[in-house]
Amino acid sequence: MKGRSTAAPLLGKIFRVRARSFKMTADDNKSGLPLVHLGITKPEEVAALFADLRGRFDTDCACACDESSWKLFRDTWLGRKSGVLTQVTENWLKQASTDLKRVVGQELNALRAHVETQVEARRTAIESGAEQTAAARERVDLSLPGVQRPIGSHHLIRQVLQQVEDIFFSIGFSVVEGPEIEKPYYNFEALNIPEFHPVRDDMDTFYLQLPKNPQVPLLLRTHTSPMQIRTMEKQKPPVRVIVPGKVYRRDNPDATHSFIFHQIEGLAVDTDITFCDFTGTIEYFVKQFFGPSVKTRFRPSYFPFTEPSVEFDVSCIFCDGSGTAAGGSVCSKCKGAGWIELFGAGMIDPAVYGFVKYDPKKVSGFAFGMGIDRLAMLKYGIDDIQVFFQNDVRFLRQFP
Repeated sequence: MKGRSTAAPLLGKIFRVRARSFKMTADDNKSGLPLVHLGITKPEEVAALFADLRGRFDTDCACACDESSWKLFRDTWLGRKSGVLTQVTENWLKQASTDLKRVVGQELNALRAHVETQVEARRTAIESGAEQTAAARERVDLSLPGVQRPIGSHHLIRQVLQQVEDIFFSIGFSVVEGPEIEKPYYNFEALNIPEFHPVRDDMDTFYLQLPKNPQVPLLLRTHTSPMQIRTMEKQKPPVRVIVPGKVYRRDNPDATHSFIFHQIEGLAVDTDITFCDFTGTIEYFVKQFFGPSVKTRFRPSYFPFTEPSVEFDVSCIFCDGSGTAAGGSVCSKCKGAGWIELFGAGMIDPAVYGFVKYDPKKVSGFAFGMGIDRLAMLKYGIDDIQVFFQNDVRFLRQFP
């Protein structure tokens, strides 16, 4: 309010000064007096009088620098009732003597043409200047730095999953995906895990009862292995696929467990596939992912859908398999063993082929399953699996 109260009188003062300026110009040119009162009796004196009036017009024209002053300038000279040209017509032309009327008419016509032309030219110049000012104000200055918007990136889990997919894709595997809501048949029975099998206790999951068909039990898959069955149902050998995706189990969350995590299953079925083929495939993957210096080993294990079954270990990448940390203490990652359990695998149990109508006497193959979250934790030295799901940007920004 303070700025408004001081600015308004100032603008009014400027406008009044301009109005007085144009009014004085109209008075000084003596257009309100007849020629006889001005002592004009000769044609050459008429020409001089109009020349002086024209000079005053040019001065006023130069002072009209914006729209408001131009309107006042136009009305001062072209106003129908009290404009300068109207006064010249009434006082000089109409009251001129017969000897001077012709000269006054010629000079007045020339002045009128000049005034109208310059008034219009001045209006055009003012409007053009306003447009240029507006254009300059709105012009985009390309020399200024642009607005930097943050660029998103893949989550670390997605990055590791892409690395794994690229490695297996390079040796002939395809990527398939399937539903996260599964039937117990594909999640258990077709994988040689019948009802009441003790392994189900370790794979307890979340069951769903949908209102449309409450008689059909559904569950959140505990592994991505169901897509192995679905793929073999649709495709005859040879089969080489990996199956990435989210899986669910009723685990209590802690540093190494979560009720939701990411897994990637692998399956290869063909004629004459041996355990040596399996060994070479897995070792190739591990050395591509962790580096050529890591060592590998197998330990006997048990899984219902593979026979024989093994646990696959790699030498600890944090202590180079020595079991001793850099400071001389026991390595906290491998607990001094020098080895880290990576995933389970094995040759496909012939009983599984019966569910997909493969002939176990003609085909053989291997399968494996690994946790993407665990691979990411090992490769990047992360101690807590829960940070993958907490959406803390301070953690995520470490892996652009």
